[in-house]
Amino acid sequence: MPSIDLNSDVGESFGIWTFGDDAAIIASVSSINVACGFHAGDPSTIRATCAAAATARVTVGAHPGYRDLSGFGRRFIEMNAVDLSNDVVYQVGAMQALARAAGTEVRYVKPHGALYNAIVHHPEQALAVVEAVLAVDPSLPVMVLPNSEIERAARAAGLRTVAEGFADRAYNPDGTLVSRRLPGAVLHSVAAVTEQVLRLAGDHQVLAIDGTLIDMEVESICLHGDTPDSVVLAAAVRSAIVGSGITIESFV
Repeated sequence: MPSIDLNSDVGESFGIWTFGDDAAIIASVSSINVACGFHAGDPSTIRATCAAAATARVTVGAHPGYRDLSGFGRRFIEMNAVDLSNDVVYQVGAMQALARAAGTEVRYVKPHGALYNAIVHHPEQALAVVEAVLAVDPSLPVMVLPNSEIERAARAAGLRTVAEGFADRAYNPDGTLVSRRLPGAVLHSVAAVTEQVLRLAGDHQVLAIDGTLIDMEVESICLHGDTPDSVVLAAAVRSAIVGSGITIESFV
């Protein structure tokens, strides 16, 4: 029976501010990308999120980003490669400690937001992220956009890569994500999201904004936890995938 991993970004609450319904999201997915404190999250949130994942037997991934709390890590930062690599080491290391304290472990790394999009085409930053993962634990897979600089750099370094598709994001004809600054970048309706997920999981394709069908083999599909009605969308996506005869299970 074919299978697919369903992941979501969680653990984004910070201090007295609560964002998203992580418990409901965790109930629908097989892997979670936990904010590491630089773009969102804090130690208490990280540990509690990892504990919830351990109870639900959901795989935990580190979700490092730029040091940009006020911008939620969605603004590109031009950084020295050594500084960026050390920032990623710091975040993944903190996640590892808090995950262990919560009774689980970090099983993969997925860069967040602007960093994720930058390393699609920015070779220096892509290599900095790869070097960080190698320094922390070379057995950790890296979740990546297919045909990206980070995918090529990680594979060249001997890291496992996990190709990722997006349930709720629009695609350009070259397979990159439409910028969030543009209208239509985020899919909101249950129909549009489930259609995209089934096309990715079943047909290994995605429909670009210009109507082009792009071949795209992915091991995991992301549904953002901060998308409006994300809990409803996650449940609908899970139901649609299972109903199509595809099993939802972690890639690890």
